[in-house]
Amino acid sequence: MSGSLYDTLGVSSDASADEIKKAYRRLARKYHPDVNKEKDSEEKFKEINAAYEILKDAEKRKQYDTYGDNMFGGQNFHDFASSQGGNADLDEILRNIFGGGMGGAGFGGFNRGGFSGGFSNSGFGGFQAPDLDVEARITVPFNVAILGGKHSISYSDEHFDIKIPAGIKSGEKMRLKGKGKSYQGQRGDLFLSVEVASSPIYEREGDDLIQNLDIKLKTALFGGKVAVETPYKEVTLKIKENTKNGQKFRVKGFGVINRKTQEKGDLYLKANIILPDVNSLDENLKEIMKEKLPE
Repeated sequence: MSGSLYDTLGVSSDASADEIKKAYRRLARKYHPDVNKEKDSEEKFKEINAAYEILKDAEKRKQYDTYGDNMFGGQNFHDFASSQGGNADLDEILRNIFGGGMGGAGFGGFNRGGFSGGFSNSGFGGFQAPDLDVEARITVPFNVAILGGKHSISYSDEHFDIKIPAGIKSGEKMRLKGKGKSYQGQRGDLFLSVEVASSPIYEREGDDLIQNLDIKLKTALFGGKVAVETPYKEVTLKIKENTKNGQKFRVKGFGVINRKTQEKGDLYLKANIILPDVNSLDENLKEIMKEKLPE
């Protein structure tokens, strides 16, 4: 018994389901009409898909293993497909072969009953177009992830802007309808796995932001006010006297918006006390400090 469906996928008749799937994916990528511009690539792509739709289904594979290429009038699958004409719809051809109970040997001897299972509108035995969805990774600038906004991407020689929702996190996915692969007038979707770029200013912990804040020694010792630029706007922070290095100040509601609750986290400002260069100090002040500062 010939095994031309196995030959079409380049696997042996005892290949495992996983081996068949891997072979199909490799060939589908190679002969996809969007990738392969050779004259016969589209017909080859149809053959590959039709063969896979039979062999991936345990019941239909069993039927093919039993009757082999007798289903195609004794021809191998490639010759059978070619004999139907270049514009033949393989889904329709196979629909005429596989329908209900078996009626005889060979294509000419099959009645419309064929095998049990039948076809759906999308093809034989649940035949569907190949997976047209595509996955890709994008890196979104930190501020765009925090505030939301447009981000330009390029995919498959196409350039377009996408809308990034405020508060998106690394690992989240975005779905772009109709931006996947195309097949017989159908378009899949593009699924983007998001990676948020790091920031030289902020650390993100959940919905909170942490920022180092430089404070001059005089302000830390005696108190004062410091202007702070946040992702949203500039705010003025009141510094109490005797502020310690590493001490945190909380600015409520200036963190990242939570996409589920629509509430913002907080901004925490971590004090970084800036010591003056001793050599720049007045000599009298230096002497007083040497004398008066505690050990």
